[in-house]
Amino acid sequence: MVAVALEPDRAEAHHICGHLFTTKSCPHPFSPLSRTDAYGFPVHPQLGYPVDDDGAIYLSERQTRRKVCQAVVPERFPFVRNPRYGGGWSRCCNGRVRHIQDCCSTSDTRINGDAAVRGYCPRARKVFCITYRELNVRC
Repeated sequence: MVAVALEPDRAEAHHICGHLFTTKSCPHPFSPLSRTDAYGFPVHPQLGYPVDDDGAIYLSERQTRRKVCQAVVPERFPFVRNPRYGGGWSRCCNGRVRHIQDCCSTSDTRINGDAAVRGYCPRARKVFCITYRELNVRC
């Protein structure tokens, strides 16, 4: 069991505090740390400032900054149709609440290539990848 958990492909699954399954992060400029804001746009994983699709500080509407689940996922994975953020769960991580959120689709395959699971997705959708959001709440 320990050897399987430490395999390189599975190690990335433990990057989000409290997330102990094998679904990888959604595509993000700082992958595998796919931190988003309350609206699903990418932010810097440590500092929390808005970033564009290339990871640069977002300062102008001339920069491209798209929602991770609804825009970037279907662009990079054309077989994923109509992805939407689903439910999620919260964990205490480094003294703050971290909300982990499922990006759900009708695809039967997850981002890491294996069978998709329902997770916290609404009916008829399954988890494709995950993102997280830091909350301003101490735990």
